[in-house]
Amino acid sequence: MSKTAKSVLRRNKLRARVRRNVSGTAQKPRLCVFRSNKDIYAQIIDDTTGSTICAASSRQSDIVAQGGTKTEKAALVGKTIATKAKELGLDAIVFDRGGYLYHGRIKSLADGAREAGLKF
Repeated sequence: MSKTAKSVLRRNKLRARVRRNVSGTAQKPRLCVFRSNKDIYAQIIDDTTGSTICAASSRQSDIVAQGGTKTEKAALVGKTIATKAKELGLDAIVFDRGGYLYHGRIKSLADGAREAGLKF
């Protein structure tokens, strides 16, 4: 088994463990994060209906235009997703780190969302 396959299996185990305890409702939806080597993606999901309420990523044209490091882009994605959530009337969420360790880009995204007014 390759090293990459092992790391994917490990993250999926961690992700399943996190998802056992974290679930989003209509009043307090789940902020789900996916991190690739180059970009970062965030979605706000209502698990009761299984629908995505809003989404943001570092591939959006306004974030790409600002440039910066991957960590800075993650903070911008956090601020973007928070402003979209505020427009929809959401102020409290549950954070789903998706099996990633809470540091680096994941922490930067969470801090950016907190700065823009989301509570979790």
